[in-house]
Amino acid sequence: METKSYIKTVIGRLEKRYGKHPHTQLRHKNITELFVATILSPQCNDNQVNKVTARLFKDFRTFDDYANADLRTLQSELNGLNYYKTKAKHLKQSAEILLDKFGGKVPRTIPELMELQGVGRKVANVILNEGYGIDEGIAVDTHCGRVSRRLGLSRFKDPAKVELDLMRKIPKNEWSRTSNLFIELGRDTCSARNRNCYDCVLKDICPSSLAK
Repeated sequence: METKSYIKTVIGRLEKRYGKHPHTQLRHKNITELFVATILSPQCNDNQVNKVTARLFKDFRTFDDYANADLRTLQSELNGLNYYKTKAKHLKQSAEILLDKFGGKVPRTIPELMELQGVGRKVANVILNEGYGIDEGIAVDTHCGRVSRRLGLSRFKDPAKVELDLMRKIPKNEWSRTSNLFIELGRDTCSARNRNCYDCVLKDICPSSLAK
């Protein structure tokens, strides 16, 4: 199947299963909460982050709250997350930069977001996609990367190289949706250890399928 048709078929089948507009499972009510939840998400699953932010967001509502927080207090709030001490430090530093350089507003470009502590391309893409509806890149986490490789859309393990492959092959207006659809498939069916090809909606076209 030609690449363009293949991708269209993949996206079409996945949206029938997971919906046309899947979103991050990180719970948030505004761009500030999204930024915080996303910066806390690396090396953690979304449920872990949501448990912590359910408490955190009751007392910390603005970037001023994070910038002015005692670091030990913030670390205590984040206890339960992997690398919580580092994340507390990055969160406080990022809040300070946001206030000093960006007027307390979350930037709308990847280069500006990556000036903030703890923000790499994946985190920046999630913030732009979910917070502003901006498709400047594709958020490649472990699920998206694994699914991309199994579908034959990339051969790389480096998320940055996977992102470039996907950006070359997938229409820009599908970037954020594709990322979320691949993440849903990776969680639901195409897991790292126990992929369930027999129940996968792509089993007849995926080059890595065990169910052919």
